[in-house]
Amino acid sequence: MPGNPVLIDAHAHLEAVEPVDEAVRKAAAAGVGKIVAVGMDLNSNAKTLKIAARFPEAVLPAVGYHPWRIRAEDAEQCIQFIEDHLAGCVALGEVGLDYKVKVKKPLQRDIFARVLTLARDRNKPVIVHSRFSYERSFQMVSSAGIERAVFHWYSGPVEVLEQILRQGYYISATPALAYSRFHRAAVKEAPLERILIETDSPVAYQGKKATPANLVDTLKSLSLLKVRPMEEIAAATTNNAKRFFGL
Repeated sequence: MPGNPVLIDAHAHLEAVEPVDEAVRKAAAAGVGKIVAVGMDLNSNAKTLKIAARFPEAVLPAVGYHPWRIRAEDAEQCIQFIEDHLAGCVALGEVGLDYKVKVKKPLQRDIFARVLTLARDRNKPVIVHSRFSYERSFQMVSSAGIERAVFHWYSGPVEVLEQILRQGYYISATPALAYSRFHRAAVKEAPLERILIETDSPVAYQGKKATPANLVDTLKSLSLLKVRPMEEIAAATTNNAKRFFGL
């Protein structure tokens, strides 16, 4: 997008995008100059840091422990890795709760609470997964004293969204904005100054796997939803991401 701010993909699982070199190159060609690469467990965190080291100008690392990946036998090692490497990352993430997966809820909440404490103590923003756990996820983030949080791909109740916004937190929009009724409703309600844009690559949207270059699809959908020019949406969301991640 010539003449527009360099876009920032606020959430991508780059360690699962292949070939990653091509994905980064195509993203840059599409106007996506920065990609926040998020980790999910010990293995993906390590891979994410290696990718960020290969592309220091383009890839910003975050380390996390996704609720889908939590295993009691691996928990201490993963939390220790996060503690050891969080200082060199732009955020903690992806972390949170997911009440649709089979991982026991008390274990999820224990892990989430522990990593939130690490983020608070190091003044790092948090990238929150909150599927089917919107209210509890918000309460835990807020109670932990987190100053900056983004509720990734938020598709939950407007009542919880209002609490998120009152607390000064953000939500993120994905390519699902083109068709997801609940995601559209939440993003429409949120003010532009509290929205980040992302791809969640390599998630598939309507059968097509995303790469960071597909951030332009999110941008277009957000522009249509907000009935505002793409250039304005691009400038606002880029500034939001810079502020949120401290860039």
